[in-house]
Amino acid sequence: MADSQTILDRLLKLHPKLIDLELTRIQHLLEALGRPQDKLPPVIHIGGTNGKGSALAYLKAMHEAAGKRVHAYTSPHLVRFHERIVVEGREITEDHLVDCLERCEAANGGAPITHFEITTAAALLAFSEVAADITLLEVGLGGAFDATNVIDRPAASVITPIGLDHQSFLGDTIEEIAMEKAGIIKPGVPVIIGPQEDVVRGLLTDIAETKGAQAIVYGQDWQTFEEHGRFVYQDEQGLLDLPMPGLTGRHQLANAGTAIATLRALPPSLQVSDQDIETGLETVYWPARMQRLTRGPLVELAQGKAELWLDGGHNPHAAIALSQTLADLEDKSPRPLHLIFGMLKNKDAEGYLAAYQGLARHISVVPIPGEDAHDTDTLYEAARKLGLEADKAAGVEDALAQILARRQEAPRILICGSLYLAGQVLKENG
Repeated sequence: MADSQTILDRLLKLHPKLIDLELTRIQHLLEALGRPQDKLPPVIHIGGTNGKGSALAYLKAMHEAAGKRVHAYTSPHLVRFHERIVVEGREITEDHLVDCLERCEAANGGAPITHFEITTAAALLAFSEVAADITLLEVGLGGAFDATNVIDRPAASVITPIGLDHQSFLGDTIEEIAMEKAGIIKPGVPVIIGPQEDVVRGLLTDIAETKGAQAIVYGQDWQTFEEHGRFVYQDEQGLLDLPMPGLTGRHQLANAGTAIATLRALPPSLQVSDQDIETGLETVYWPARMQRLTRGPLVELAQGKAELWLDGGHNPHAAIALSQTLADLEDKSPRPLHLIFGMLKNKDAEGYLAAYQGLARHISVVPIPGEDAHDTDTLYEAARKLGLEADKAAGVEDALAQILARRQEAPRILICGSLYLAGQVLKENG
């Protein structure tokens, strides 16, 4: 029997483009597979630019705290493909993944289809054949023409904060991007809208009204805030006094709140108790999202001289949230901040780094081996253009060694700029 990586590599050859947004190819494949998308447990469909993975992680943790069985689909993966498909709470097994991929490949019959489309079909097939209570489905790219947008009537749609990203596929303006992401709004299905710029919020609520979907909007129908070291969620049903979310950063208040607002919009049979919400907040896990590295070779290399953090955010909107989090950490526990930074070519390096002006002491730019990434010369010039002190390093370990050799103070080091870089760090760090 072939291994999953061999099949995944073979599937890459079915379409000349990695990304080609449309729905007809996956719809034809799903028909050939017997429409597995119609046989899923109730679906929560989650789109947006930033925070959708974190919102999904909170929803998963809260449902599991209630003893519910959860399917979850996310992308991209960090270390191994199996992370993308969580079946009844666990990463899909190798045998199960191979079986689903081979069946999708056979049903597709060699027709052109993108890698994301056929692997999304494999996930839906896996979910359709294993009993669970809820399915959490994260949009891959955009919304309207994303391969996940094949669920006719989800239990809820969720749109987390929208910012500029993937402009070559979604449009040059935030309005165009919001229009594309609004494609997951369905008639008669509640849509939970996270924090948005005014123009985006207005556009999304107008589309929801046109489609006859109830919009449940941050700042209007629900809100979150921190008070005396506690997390407060409030809506028309009342106020919840909760522990702070388990994921680091003030932006996680809104992500956790989005999950709670979504739970409260579900039918009674799918809701969970306040205690389950509290447990989920404390047990949530979502790697490479402002993750503190506390063990492994990189931590050993630091020899207790540095505080190491890892984040895969890769656009200016994410950088702003991260810089706020780092500023908060600086207020509580001052340390000089250094970035180890790598980024893919289709991302805005200068826009990302601008958020760290006046905050980061130094930037070490690194390549991302095996990926179509900015070279270190380009990243160095982007940092210097912003007036940031920078130098080049051969890789993360080299950058870490350079920082530690140069600095007397114990630094705070954030490895950032790409989920692909984050995945390599997690793999190499064990």
